[in-house]
Amino acid sequence: MITGDNIFTAKAIATECGILGPDYNEESGEAIEGIQFRNYTPEERMEKLNKIKVMARSSPFDKLLMVQCLKHKGEVVAVTGDGTNDALALKEADIGLSMGIQGTEVAKESSDIVILDDNFSSVATVLRWGRCVYNNIQKFIQFQLTVNVAALVINFIAAVSAGEVPLTAVQLLWVNLIMDTLGALALATDRPTKELMTKPPVGRTEPLITNIMWRNLLAQALYQITILLILQFRGESIFNVHARVNDTLIFNTFVLCQVFNEFNARKMEKQNVFQGILQNRLFMGIVGITIILQVVMVEFLKEFADTERLELWQWGVCILLGAFSWPIAWFVKLMPVSDKPFLSYLTNVKQAIYKKPSSYGHGTASAIR
Repeated sequence: MITGDNIFTAKAIATECGILGPDYNEESGEAIEGIQFRNYTPEERMEKLNKIKVMARSSPFDKLLMVQCLKHKGEVVAVTGDGTNDALALKEADIGLSMGIQGTEVAKESSDIVILDDNFSSVATVLRWGRCVYNNIQKFIQFQLTVNVAALVINFIAAVSAGEVPLTAVQLLWVNLIMDTLGALALATDRPTKELMTKPPVGRTEPLITNIMWRNLLAQALYQITILLILQFRGESIFNVHARVNDTLIFNTFVLCQVFNEFNARKMEKQNVFQGILQNRLFMGIVGITIILQVVMVEFLKEFADTERLELWQWGVCILLGAFSWPIAWFVKLMPVSDKPFLSYLTNVKQAIYKKPSSYGHGTASAIR
């Protein structure tokens, strides 16, 4: 808390708000005045920065200096204020929040977000929705990358080995149309939950695609590639069908795998992917529409989609193969995930492999570390 009030008033308010704990003592350095902070050397300022919880009798320059020090240390800084004296700090911060009713025009112009109702608890609402949007974007990226990786690898391997692709251009366009549009709507409509506020904030340099997303993505893509390549090279003999029906089985299984994987994408870390699903009626409605459109595509648009009608048992096989992604997701989420960025790890391994023989051992230890 940075305020222009005197130190005694600031301590009283900070204690009431819980900023200063009941075990606070004067020698801790948790409550200081702006002039003290201003007169520290740069080294002392950076050393004491994490200890300071209250800064009283602070000038606009003191507030600006505090923000600059925090940013220099690599922190993501948010500042709230309503007066002209707060304008410099609001402008310098990564996120500036000002009050809409009592805030001055200078403060509003210098801030990024204006709290219209002047209720400080609205900041928590902003955080909750911001984290929800970020989380939903990650869900969709994981889901969409799974679709694209699986489709690319399947068609590439089939084209190289057999000279033909199992998924035609129209079918791939159809998959991307329903998965990009309807999939985005389905995964972007999850509302914020209380558990979002218990997670640590996302760092400035943290990757958008996390190790958890890589784990889920690669597991599902590997399953889809495996099962569809089996159908591509052995499907006709396994199910005793001709080539056109087998291609339809591949296309239908691929789409249904994505439908079932939408449920997995809802919860990237939790094994129970159905938690809270009844509260999101739009998600269930979109999944239902996707399935209906797929039935129409396979059964009634044969010439357009280059498909053949499937019998009930064949639909059952496609549904069973698609639904198998649920137990795979449940099992994969039991696997621990390293905090080290996935791409950074691959880079370090590559560097270790290409080290000179004299320093090979040191390079390998660095990569493992």
